[in-house]
Amino acid sequence: MIVDFGRALGQMGDPRFSRVLLQAVLVTLAGLALVFWVAMLSLGWLLPETVTLPWIGTVGFVDNLVSWAAVGVMLALSVVLMVPVAAGVVGFFLDEVAAAVEARHYPNLPPLFALGLSQQVADSLRFMALVIAVNIGALLVYVIAPPLAPVVFVLVNGFLLGREYFQLVAMRRLGPEGARALARRHFWRLWLGGTLMAAPLTVPLLNLVIPILGVAVFTHQYHRLAPS
Repeated sequence: MIVDFGRALGQMGDPRFSRVLLQAVLVTLAGLALVFWVAMLSLGWLLPETVTLPWIGTVGFVDNLVSWAAVGVMLALSVVLMVPVAAGVVGFFLDEVAAAVEARHYPNLPPLFALGLSQQVADSLRFMALVIAVNIGALLVYVIAPPLAPVVFVLVNGFLLGREYFQLVAMRRLGPEGARALARRHFWRLWLGGTLMAAPLTVPLLNLVIPILGVAVFTHQYHRLAPS
């Protein structure tokens, strides 16, 4: 595992890695901005301009107050979800990173397993939805038990990065069933590898590179663990 981390780090300057990083960040920012815009537009439609309160009369600043509160909530969610969403988005560009690793370290490989475009998109969407849903669920733990938040964050995202990235990489060579079977056989190893990558997710800027590094590491891991 450590050797594969080193090999992946050594390739981080690859232009194909940089291109995927830029694409993932732009798509993530655009997605979060769209969600923010839709949420604010919906509040504008739902909230009345004035509210009549008992003993006070008509109050005209409630909608503005709620809107500013919503801005704060959305900004906080954007910060918390930025990295998990970026990790999910990288799934759409995973093949380019894995192909770059294989071109440098594993020449003369047999042809890829013929995955249909619809299945590739469906798997990437499923992964992104899973990442977002699990991290939103973890927000409850962050609020209820703040001291546990760092541990929960690392373990949850370590599990997701390890299992999902490995399966997405392995499917290129083994197909869905073969990839899932191989991931089950190496469950703890993959969770450990994902956890090692999830720990730096709390470091600004570095956390945006981790999903790319993760795909590269698990491409190496696949070729180390795949049946010969």
